[in-house]
Amino acid sequence: MVAAAIGGVAWAASTEPLVSALPGPSAAEGIYAAAPPRLLQIRTLVSGAGRQSAIGSGFLVSADGLAITNYHVVSQVALDPTTYQLEYIAADGSRGEVKLLAIDLPNDLAVVRLDKRNAPFFAFDESAMARGLSKGERLYSMGNPLDLGFTITEGTYNGLVERSYNERIHFTGALNGGMSGGPAVTAGDRVVGVNVAKRSGGELVSFLVPARFAAALLQRVRDQELVPAQDFRAEIGGQLAAWQSGLYKSFIDQGFRSIAFGPYRAPESKAPWFNCWAQTNASAMPKPRASVNSTSCRSDTGLFVASDLNTGVIQLSHAHVRTVDLNQFQFAAFLTGQSQTRLFGGGPFRKWYTPQRCHEDFVVAGSAQDHPPLRVVWCAQAYREFAGLYDVALTAVTEDHGSEALVSRLSLQAVGYDDAIALGKRFLDAVQSTP
Repeated sequence: MVAAAIGGVAWAASTEPLVSALPGPSAAEGIYAAAPPRLLQIRTLVSGAGRQSAIGSGFLVSADGLAITNYHVVSQVALDPTTYQLEYIAADGSRGEVKLLAIDLPNDLAVVRLDKRNAPFFAFDESAMARGLSKGERLYSMGNPLDLGFTITEGTYNGLVERSYNERIHFTGALNGGMSGGPAVTAGDRVVGVNVAKRSGGELVSFLVPARFAAALLQRVRDQELVPAQDFRAEIGGQLAAWQSGLYKSFIDQGFRSIAFGPYRAPESKAPWFNCWAQTNASAMPKPRASVNSTSCRSDTGLFVASDLNTGVIQLSHAHVRTVDLNQFQFAAFLTGQSQTRLFGGGPFRKWYTPQRCHEDFVVAGSAQDHPPLRVVWCAQAYREFAGLYDVALTAVTEDHGSEALVSRLSLQAVGYDDAIALGKRFLDAVQSTP
């Protein structure tokens, strides 16, 4: 074969596969036979105790000891390097120190350096880099699940996940805890993606970070000759701010579509990365005294920052509420319970956020003819670690009828305050009454 290297990054440039592309078990056997010298278990140790607090996997991608893993595998060291440290354990039992060089927060990736030289390493798949894989192609994922030892599992490539803002490969195969950061390869032993997650409650529904993001991060390390940072908090904050700016720009640019709820119309996002569900209390027993028909839309935009902080989710919900046998005073009390404003924080409030502040007022958005009066509650809390970012919750209740109302909510995580104000105004303006 012919091997091409760009800045020390390996690229497969051969028509001759590294491992014979045989179907079935023989392909897996051949791939795994060549894999152990290139596979790693990445351990996070408590420095004072010398014992592991987290484990994951990784794989070598250069002869001079550079390796890829997930950001979430090394996040404790990135956020608190005085308390934690990294080490690797190879398949032959050898171990050594690991230095964190670079992170890609949105794509959950990290590049680390090991004290290995002239070691074999994995190459990236050219077709995967060009997004040229076909659905149904067999893939082979490797890692160290549950600290049981290195394994290989077969699965299939099912393209990119639909309705996801962050690009992920849908891998129909078994991924378990501890395999995060390991490679997923073709029958030709070339890396297609990096193990990252599985869907709880599903069967063989797993996800990979596309290899092109790993290659780009690796190239950045080569180009910039990065010196390991003592504390990655500033880098994490900068990447989170850049990511959320792009997210909310896309959310704003996609705009809203208008959905009917009884005599009202309310906004839902046109963005393709939302999942929406409906719910009703019509069949509840005993028979409810007020009917509630609601929809809730949640973005598939979650971002892992720390083991106790996931953020970046947008939620919109609407509930059409009508009295069945409540008088106006009883209905008003029922509405109060239905319209409590809730901030959906991504982590422990006292650790990550400042105390929330709320403001309540009565407003009329747009012309009074088609915009009902609204009772609006606005709540916000700032991130302690990441300046300029907030979690915001907006609740609006129509006040034009004594027997029915629309309760609308907008929840924004890790949003800039100006974006939150702009989105809040557009959201309220889109709550309308039909003639």
